[in-house]
Amino acid sequence: MADYIRLRQICLVAPQLAPVIADISAIMGLDVCYRDGNVAKYGLENALLPVDTILLEVVAPFEPGPGTAAGRFIEKTGGRGGYMAIFCCEDPDARGAKANAIGVRTANVITHAPYHGVQLHPRDCRAAFIEFNHTDGSDDVLGPYPPAGPDWQKSIRKDTTVALTEVEMQSPAPEGLAEHWGRILGVPADGATVKLPNSTFRFVKGEAEIMSGLTFRVVDKAKVLDAAKARGCAVSGDEFFLCGVTFRLTA
Repeated sequence: MADYIRLRQICLVAPQLAPVIADISAIMGLDVCYRDGNVAKYGLENALLPVDTILLEVVAPFEPGPGTAAGRFIEKTGGRGGYMAIFCCEDPDARGAKANAIGVRTANVITHAPYHGVQLHPRDCRAAFIEFNHTDGSDDVLGPYPPAGPDWQKSIRKDTTVALTEVEMQSPAPEGLAEHWGRILGVPADGATVKLPNSTFRFVKGEAEIMSGLTFRVVDKAKVLDAAKARGCAVSGDEFFLCGVTFRLTA
């Protein structure tokens, strides 16, 4: 099978799930396609919303405090920053082994046939978890993807939000982090960017290493910004803050 890698999913973490999902749905015009019962064993609940063929997921602990990895993440970061960047590829095990060879440990392996995922240790990835996964028979971007449920494609809406085009990562040494992520992903960094077929990771100067922002192409920026203000989000220019990250809008 030919090598490929695409951004499949971005996972954010919230102290409570329902209010954040309500805000994202109302502001961005996105619909929930699935809530995955498999995350309950990690002490979490979740919801996924498709942005074209990329899934935006939010997870939240059932109980407040540091009893889950997500809860510890919230406490450590003060709720700032995205949690996971999830990539589909031809062979998660092979890509995980290459990451291991450069000192990035495997944190978790998940198999729910036909889906198989390899999660890498966030401390070694820096800034966020990285997961590689593959679903048998899903090389079509609109094909099966079990984490998003059996009919995720039916929930795609493009009347407000068209695409998730860019992920912003912060670091005191952005080009160094870009090079590190490029090595893990097998896509060499171009300065402070790592370009995938369906998205770009852009690395910028910041105090801490975090996934700091998401850029969305929308139909009507003013309408989305008005909706963000109405939901109580802090709005500045073409962006607003929600669920630990900056939502940036382009036309």
